[in-house]
Amino acid sequence: MNSINSISQQILAKLPLYRLKDLIKAIRACKTAADERAVIQRESANIRTAFKEENSESRHANVSKLLYIHMLGYPAHFGQMECLKLVAGPKYADKRLGYLGIMLLIDEKTEVLTLVTNSLKNDMNHSNMYIVGLALCTLGNISSPEMARDLCGEVEKLLGSSNTYIRKKAALCALRIIRRVPDLQENFVSKAKSLLADKSHGVQIAGITLITEMCQQSSETLQIFKKAVPLLVRNLKNLITAGFSPEHDVTGLTDPFLQVKILRLMRILAANDQEASDAMNDVLAQVATNTESSKNVGNSILYETVLTIMGIQSEAGLRVLAVNILGKFLGNRDNNIRYVALETLNKTVNIDTQAVQRHRNIIMDCLRDGDISIRRRALELSFALINESNVRVLTRELLAFLEVADSEFKQSMTIKIALAARKFAPNRRWHIDTMLRVLKLAGNFVREENLAGFIRLVAQSSELHQYTVQKLYSALKSDISQEALVLAGVWVIGEYGDVLVSGGNFEDDDVMKEVSEGDILNLFESILNGPYANQVTREYIATSLMKLSARFNDTTVIHRIQGTLQKFTSSMEVEIQQRAVEYSNLFSYDNIRPAVLERMPVPEERLMSETTGGRGTPSLDGGHSSKAGPSDQDLLLDLMGVGTASGGAAQATPEASPISPSTSSKAPPAGNNMDLLADIFGSGSQPAPQSPPPSMGGGGLLDMLGQDTPTSPRAQQQRATSPGLQSMASLGQALPSGRDNRHQAFAQDGLVIYLTPTRDQQNPTVINIQITFANDGSQGTISEMQFQAAVPKTQRLQMAAASSNVIQPGSSEKQMMRVANPQQTPLRFRLRIAYVPSSTGQKVEKISEFGPFPENAY
Repeated sequence: MNSINSISQQILAKLPLYRLKDLIKAIRACKTAADERAVIQRESANIRTAFKEENSESRHANVSKLLYIHMLGYPAHFGQMECLKLVAGPKYADKRLGYLGIMLLIDEKTEVLTLVTNSLKNDMNHSNMYIVGLALCTLGNISSPEMARDLCGEVEKLLGSSNTYIRKKAALCALRIIRRVPDLQENFVSKAKSLLADKSHGVQIAGITLITEMCQQSSETLQIFKKAVPLLVRNLKNLITAGFSPEHDVTGLTDPFLQVKILRLMRILAANDQEASDAMNDVLAQVATNTESSKNVGNSILYETVLTIMGIQSEAGLRVLAVNILGKFLGNRDNNIRYVALETLNKTVNIDTQAVQRHRNIIMDCLRDGDISIRRRALELSFALINESNVRVLTRELLAFLEVADSEFKQSMTIKIALAARKFAPNRRWHIDTMLRVLKLAGNFVREENLAGFIRLVAQSSELHQYTVQKLYSALKSDISQEALVLAGVWVIGEYGDVLVSGGNFEDDDVMKEVSEGDILNLFESILNGPYANQVTREYIATSLMKLSARFNDTTVIHRIQGTLQKFTSSMEVEIQQRAVEYSNLFSYDNIRPAVLERMPVPEERLMSETTGGRGTPSLDGGHSSKAGPSDQDLLLDLMGVGTASGGAAQATPEASPISPSTSSKAPPAGNNMDLLADIFGSGSQPAPQSPPPSMGGGGLLDMLGQDTPTSPRAQQQRATSPGLQSMASLGQALPSGRDNRHQAFAQDGLVIYLTPTRDQQNPTVINIQITFANDGSQGTISEMQFQAAVPKTQRLQMAAASSNVIQPGSSEKQMMRVANPQQTPLRFRLRIAYVPSSTGQKVEKISEFGPFPENAY
């Protein structure tokens, strides 16, 4: 019996499947992909055979099975002609399946498409409106430019049909045609006007969609349809005042889809047109006040109303009403509605800041929302609301949020709080207190630019030196886990430690404290022995201790400082070892040591620029990182090792350096930053010795100050010939010039790209170029950043990875490239830049050319 069943199953398996249902069952019964492929191949062969036999009775079933096979991803192109035969038949069912097959199996590049044109033209003139609809639908989906031009007249004629179904289908088909061939839109302008007055809501929706597309494509068409504004206003007023209509009612509102379409078209027509805007003010106010917001349908209409009010030249009272609607959205339980409200407020805050300020409290409450996307949008809006009058209140709220914020928020928050404090600070003491709070709460996320800005603020606030150094000392006594706080505290105490000691008692947390020279040294030793000490911290402390040796008077403390520095002379970290050897050697020159270790002058400003909003209000999330002095040789930061080859950039803020951690940890300490790039690209040149002998020339003093080795011939000659530290004249000549060597190569959508060339010290035919990507914030965050460059055939190009492909507002990222130019021809680049601004969410690709650099640029 079993053998009979198996034989019958084998026979049935070889027979063709006559119905689509049977094919679906057979495919679903397959246990493996191989079984499925076998069923598909067998059935495809049977379908091919039936097509060759010209069996018209089974053609409909075979094409339906073939379309199912196509949906599964298997080849089905051999059924194209059969679809055309179905379309040519008289039956509606055959035409429907044939047109479906044409839309699935044929595209505009297929030669068979030319055979479809005649069938479409015939069916557009058919007496059956549903067959006409099939032809219009097919034309809209697969038409090539040639087919669109051939059948454009037929579609235009159908726009004036007495049948509402055909008029609606013709309007949608015309929309597809003008998207494919924009030149044809003039053929539909006159007929499209009549669709606005159509009694059928479906025809009105299709007509308004068509007109919206035409207005977006052509400014001339836009001017033509501005005359239709009174008609649109009347239609919208009829919708909101109409009684109950069961045909169009959606949860108590009359045709919300048509209302939304009308509002969108009104927004396009009245943009930058005061007369059209005035005509809409009354009906917009009526929609905003009469629409029920308890259900999602009403919220969608209110949202479009708000966008229209903000997109036209509406009255001030109407804009306040729109912002109040968004404020009401913020109290909604639906996360999607709250998110939409915050996103819209972010876009409109520069239009009417005062109206948005009224909802400040509920916006701040959104910072505690469980949804991270809502917290992110609320945070952006909170920074946009900061001004001179509320900076204290909002900054206090933002600092409270910073304490509990997710790690991904903290870096951008530190940047924006620093920008807000610098722009709107009521006084310097409040500014210093705010930055101290940031350093305490998120010191591990503070970027180098913010740390440099705080140090500059302290240096130029001479009347607050004692207050600041006392606050930093107390902060370090309680917490040494925040790296930026430790670096700032060590630097300030190194500069003004004598002020801290001589200041006497001071009150901290209701406790009177007095600091001695030994207490400061004990604090530094606790930092060194703590679990958070790294190379950058040790570099700062070594230099700070050396500074304090010239400011303290207690010989016991000075001997302890010498002992600590002596321990560093055997450090495994070459940079620290070199500094310790130089500092220890400097104790032998008491006649010049106080002069070398004098207080630093106020450093040059290294601040992030800002952009200004439309009403003159600074945009805090705008701006890009720009430096007034040399990018990596600022006197202040080089003294402490920040920005040098072994400075804190690569460790404190990994995204600020294009060098990987493994590379930067082995970087040469006293060379130019470009030597690191040579290591990345595998340069054959050998690095200079890292640790100098105890008896060193004038160049040792420069290394002690954290400066790069001088590269000018005169500086090199002085270094080679100076027998000791007696000559101070070479110091001023060897300092960097301060000239900004950046050259702008690209600027668009808030993204500015600078190229900074320097000639390689090891090989003069090689040019090292630092690429800086700066985001001024006008388009929000820039993500998916890609930068590619090409050079002429006579040159060779190598590129390192960028520090990050995401550029936050008001910050910058870097990348390095190296050009070998043996023939010394002018450098020229063809650049390809791709990025995604958060304001649009769409990828932008640009091609740009740059070069050559100005004479003597490197």
